[in-house]
Amino acid sequence: MSQRNTAVTDQLAAGSEAGGPDECPLPEVLALIGGKWSAQVLVELGDGPRRFTQLERAIPGISRRMLTVSLRDLERNGLVTRTVYPDSPPRVEYATTPLIEDIREPLEALTAWARRAAPVITAARRGYDSRQ
Repeated sequence: MSQRNTAVTDQLAAGSEAGGPDECPLPEVLALIGGKWSAQVLVELGDGPRRFTQLERAIPGISRRMLTVSLRDLERNGLVTRTVYPDSPPRVEYATTPLIEDIREPLEALTAWARRAAPVITAARRGYDSRQ
């Protein structure tokens, strides 16, 4: 796990960056679920438990390493479970925990918005870059 993600989760456990439980934990939570791959993994797991290779095929552009790192971070933070079945060869499935249910709908809405907005954002970047 990256040092950044470890620091973020340690801050959440302590209450906040400044140490007070009254401070807003939103930046830390966004760092957990807003990473490049975390939100996509969570949305993909919204349809039910998946095996590693199913997730890998369903998320374009993710490397095996980044999928592994993302799943470990999500598991460490109580957002995903990893279940090993004693088959031969062993079968491993990942699933979301009940903690995700409260944010599943907003995550899916954000994902849908990102897909719709991507061409507009790309055009805006090109326009901005051409003026610079």
